[in-house]
Amino acid sequence: MIEKNYIQVSALNNYIKLLIDDNSFLHKVYLKGEISNFKNHMSGHLYFTLKDEEAKISAIMFRNKTIDLKFTPEDGKKVLVEGRVSCYPSQGTYQIYVDKMEEDGLGNLYVLFEELKNKLQKEGLFDPAHKKPIPKYPQKIGIITASAGAAIKDILSTLKRRYPIAETILFPALVQGRSAAPDIVRQIENAKNYDLDLLIVGRGGGSIEDLWAFNEEIVARAIYQCPIPTISAVGHEIDYTISDFVADLRAPTPTGAAELATPTIAEVKKIIQNFQNECHLHMKNQLNRLEHQLNQAKNSLILKNPSMLYEGKIQKLDYLTEQLSQMLKLYLNQKQNKLDQLKNAYILNNPLLLYQNHQKNLKTVTKQLSLHMKHYLEQKEHSLAITINTLKLVNPLNLLDKGYSLISKNDTLIKSCKDLSKNDNIKIQMKDGSILASVKEVN
Repeated sequence: MIEKNYIQVSALNNYIKLLIDDNSFLHKVYLKGEISNFKNHMSGHLYFTLKDEEAKISAIMFRNKTIDLKFTPEDGKKVLVEGRVSCYPSQGTYQIYVDKMEEDGLGNLYVLFEELKNKLQKEGLFDPAHKKPIPKYPQKIGIITASAGAAIKDILSTLKRRYPIAETILFPALVQGRSAAPDIVRQIENAKNYDLDLLIVGRGGGSIEDLWAFNEEIVARAIYQCPIPTISAVGHEIDYTISDFVADLRAPTPTGAAELATPTIAEVKKIIQNFQNECHLHMKNQLNRLEHQLNQAKNSLILKNPSMLYEGKIQKLDYLTEQLSQMLKLYLNQKQNKLDQLKNAYILNNPLLLYQNHQKNLKTVTKQLSLHMKHYLEQKEHSLAITINTLKLVNPLNLLDKGYSLISKNDTLIKSCKDLSKNDNIKIQMKDGSILASVKEVN
């Protein structure tokens, strides 16, 4: 019979831990997955589960390892972790002890990029109707980029070669890292105070993480709201950022931005030459036209016979003088007729008629007023008589004529025996006088 050697659970778990810890392959493991069941313990240690579509593993990151974290872990975030796998004997589970952790940049950043792009597109920030035209001949150009780097060198050298008369102002900004986006926004606001004709915002090439500042929403909105025509020049030709979509013009590279922003010296010279040719042609045509007008004036009949200038004027003056004379005569005739009508008016020949009419109207009004007053007084007398009769009916003193009397105590009318007590002094009011009495008894 085989002897069975039973051991403790803890012994088994410790044995498994030794097996795992002895495996050099598990000393340094690189995993990628999604965080779930995340817990930030009060001790500062991070506990979570790392999972993919088919499996999951417990994970712990001790506080001393979290110092270098460049993001805030939370459920749903995709991460890349580096650590060692071991067994936790108390629970009998194996887990990964995380030494380093970073966001799965390419996947997460791409999702964030698409989400922000769709959001701003729906808001209309990419609408061509909002794009401001880029000036053909800018005199003052602002540049927002790092003060040291290939981008600013390429832009300045290209501008100097193509269009040296343009004034350039550098607004140095961080273009990479967490502080880059706020710094770019601050310099965009600062650029508004310099009366710029054009603004170039950008940097040289790099990874999607390096260029991420130009995918931040605050930078996109700052560019969109900037009143200065803006060219976005971020990365290489294949790189696209949110800034490219909201800017008034996208340049494939910083050098390309300088080329799109300015004409070449040869182009400017050609334009100036065209203007000179057009000016000369215009002046020649103008001189020819004036010369033709002068020749016409020299051969005109008026210059040969200047008195013709006044013949028409004299004739018109005679015509107007005659019209004026006729109008004055007509006006005077109208006024004379009106005066004659007034002289023959009946009222002027018999002025007493006005007085007689007023006297007649006055008598009529006086008679009407007298009738109205009489009618009014009759109405008031009738109303007064009704009021007097009403008062007589409700006058309590009328009851005294019928033999009734009024009893009062302290000028207060007594309505019930309950209002009196023995020896109370009372006043009895009768028809022809009053009596003072004292109460002997109250039943």
